[in-house]
Amino acid sequence: MKPHRQTKIIFTIGPTTESEEMLRRLILEGVDICRINMAHATHEWTKTICRRIRKVCKEVGRDIALLMDVKGPEIRTNSREDVIELKVGDKVELLYENDPEIKVSKEDGLVIGINYPLFHEDISVKDIVLVDNGLIGLHVDQIVENRVFATVKEGGPLGSKRHINLPGVRVNLPSLTQKDLADLKVAFEENIDFVALSFVREPDDIDLLRSFLNEHQSRAKIIAKIEEQQGLKNLEAITKASDGVMVARGDLGIECPLEELPIIQHKMIKGAILEGKFVIVATHMLESMIHAPVPTRAEVSDIANAILEQSDCVMLSGETTTGKYPLECVRVINKISGRMEALMTPKLTEGLDLKHPKAMMLRSAATLAMDLKNTSILLFTRSGYLPRTISSLRPNKVPVFAFTDVPHIYKSMHIQWGIEPFLIDFDDENPERTVHQAIEILTAKNWIQQDEYIVTMTNLFNRGGTIESIQLRSLEEMG
Repeated sequence: MKPHRQTKIIFTIGPTTESEEMLRRLILEGVDICRINMAHATHEWTKTICRRIRKVCKEVGRDIALLMDVKGPEIRTNSREDVIELKVGDKVELLYENDPEIKVSKEDGLVIGINYPLFHEDISVKDIVLVDNGLIGLHVDQIVENRVFATVKEGGPLGSKRHINLPGVRVNLPSLTQKDLADLKVAFEENIDFVALSFVREPDDIDLLRSFLNEHQSRAKIIAKIEEQQGLKNLEAITKASDGVMVARGDLGIECPLEELPIIQHKMIKGAILEGKFVIVATHMLESMIHAPVPTRAEVSDIANAILEQSDCVMLSGETTTGKYPLECVRVINKISGRMEALMTPKLTEGLDLKHPKAMMLRSAATLAMDLKNTSILLFTRSGYLPRTISSLRPNKVPVFAFTDVPHIYKSMHIQWGIEPFLIDFDDENPERTVHQAIEILTAKNWIQQDEYIVTMTNLFNRGGTIESIQLRSLEEMG
């Protein structure tokens, strides 16, 4: 029985899923990556979780990768102990202040403390300020020195540390905050595999992060979270600069008209695939299952659409941090992906730049495997190029088993569409022994059968130079 899902699953860890027992169940259910959201994580907790996950992986005999999501430039209201109700027509003042409480004065109206000292310089009269995921809308009426006065257009309860969106406003916050830099040092200590940067606005943001990673000898892959209009404007350049992108639909749905969101998602997925980068669809995948044991019909269709568009990953957030049914969420995605992927017509991605001879050979290998049916692809890599390219080709219904002896390449393959990664020792003196070892592993897992063919491509055969080859192997003939 072959792996049944080519779309990967990222789950966000939290109070509901941090126990060893729940981690064990999630890993055995098939999650591929654990996301650690640094907006809510302490350094000590992060270290504990990383080590706990690796311990559980070793116990169950299945690895998953680790993703650290750093906050990036973010504006929030200050903390407070109670909740206040904003009504349409209320006059408010937005003011940077060290006082953590949101103050109320009958004379001056409501003052909402915020954490950004240059807010009054970036904002303009007539701009819209959206608070708490867009649930509260404010219209800027007047700016006097550092005081921003606004009228409530959409009311609602305002709690502590609510996120603020400024659609269309270029905010002069650094792409990496001091908190981000401190969090990344923990990522280096714990050998995190992926780093997601929030609110990416331009490729320079990615370049800055990559320089910091290189400075600390980190091999982590960079995920650009596209969450606001500036990032969308520079989407193509950001995609090229990063290793992958995330369709962060929560903030995107606030920054952009809702009817544009499906179009943006489609564009981002297609663009990432054509660039040979991975792409993640995130936010509200199974939001109702935070409290309910079954999803809504709309959520089922949403996940099915992300799979049909061939996103590399779908991501769970609140569903697996505080939700009541984290395991059921993973099972739902397994069912949907299994069904959708079975329905898809095998067809390789069109429009990929495959001018490199090795890439052209990969297309031939994928075409051969699809034409033969019931055939697997077996890759051996040290650079990650082969699995990254074959994943971008999206050979649906063809299992791809990728073997490497480089640990960080092994972990990077966990996020790639359709790739089942393995870490083994290569025998450079006898490459055929490596191939047989890989086949023995797959046979033991019952992922390949004696009556099947395997299309093998490898650059292991390197005595006196590299030899690229495509081989068609029959297990029966190999004995």
